[in-house]
Amino acid sequence: MPRVAVYWIAAAVGILLAWLPWQLHAAIDERTRLALEALSRLKDSDLEASPGLKQAVLKVLEQVRGEPEFVDLVRDFRLLGQEAELLRFATRQPSTPQTSEALRLVLAATNAPGVAESLHSPSAAALIEVLGATGDPRAVRWLMPLVTESALSLEVRGAAIRALAKSSEGATTVLAQSKEGVLPAELRAIAAAELRTARWPEIRTSAALIFPAKPTSPATALPPLAELVQMKGDPAKGLVLFRRPDIACSTCHQVDGEGIDFGPKLSEIGSKLGPVALITSILEPSDGISFGFEAWRIELKNGEELFGLVVSDAEEELAVKQSGGLVQRVKKNEVVGREKQTLSIMPDDLEQSLSAQEFVDLIAYLSSLKKPVPSRP
Repeated sequence: MPRVAVYWIAAAVGILLAWLPWQLHAAIDERTRLALEALSRLKDSDLEASPGLKQAVLKVLEQVRGEPEFVDLVRDFRLLGQEAELLRFATRQPSTPQTSEALRLVLAATNAPGVAESLHSPSAAALIEVLGATGDPRAVRWLMPLVTESALSLEVRGAAIRALAKSSEGATTVLAQSKEGVLPAELRAIAAAELRTARWPEIRTSAALIFPAKPTSPATALPPLAELVQMKGDPAKGLVLFRRPDIACSTCHQVDGEGIDFGPKLSEIGSKLGPVALITSILEPSDGISFGFEAWRIELKNGEELFGLVVSDAEEELAVKQSGGLVQRVKKNEVVGREKQTLSIMPDDLEQSLSAQEFVDLIAYLSSLKKPVPSRP
């Protein structure tokens, strides 16, 4: 953009800022939004070559401190020295879409103060989940020590395992610790579930050797479909299986708001699918992938990859929901390629971890999830 245009836009932003009260607001008012809109046309400008623009950007930055727009400004104008505030934002708002970008910016900094402390805060589990969703290999050095820190809760340590499994570097590290016997015994079931279903074939192959599924013998193999349908299951026992870490159904599906919103919601699945269809959907998940739940691999200009469900394909922006339910938004001009996957995001060997009776109990639980019958007046 010509320097004269930069000058006039920066001047316009300055006029808008002159109207703003000096105190900070919990919400962004209309004039600040107008200033943000003006600055959006100047992103990637060299602030050092335009002192007026730099002053305008820094003033707006103060106005939006603690808000998602703060992260956007830091990224768009490559502002340095904002890592502490970015981390504070991520800790306070772990479910906000910009949190993933905030953590990427922190990890990219030469010095990232406060990361270790934040991963021991009350919101650590949620923050760890977002850190994993970035897929950034630089997160491994922060996440791996949490796995063996026995003073931390199992929830936090399990979250660290799941986060590590989101990058090939992290998954390889967990795999190595498992092979060497360093991984704590109480985390092996979680590691097995994550690594056996990882999206990298070599990781899945190695995980199958280190965490073999229960051996299938004639006595424990699933009977034919006609016999399975006739067997009686216990929905209460099926609910326990649904929540079991090595089965990991609740890490991808929600039932009545409980669980992670990634795969299809199952609150009324028993009204939509009969027992035969439920059994088939588990045994052959890639044969009938629901519309909107096809997995995509997105390649970015910076060499990073996103893997998940495309939940929004707007004119300028792509939104990808990744494992764990977090949505990552990227500008389309940052995307260099995307490939639709033929395999379901659901693992195709779930039944290998279950006996025939356990499998039937799980089906009984899913069948019990039905749409409430309206009461008669």
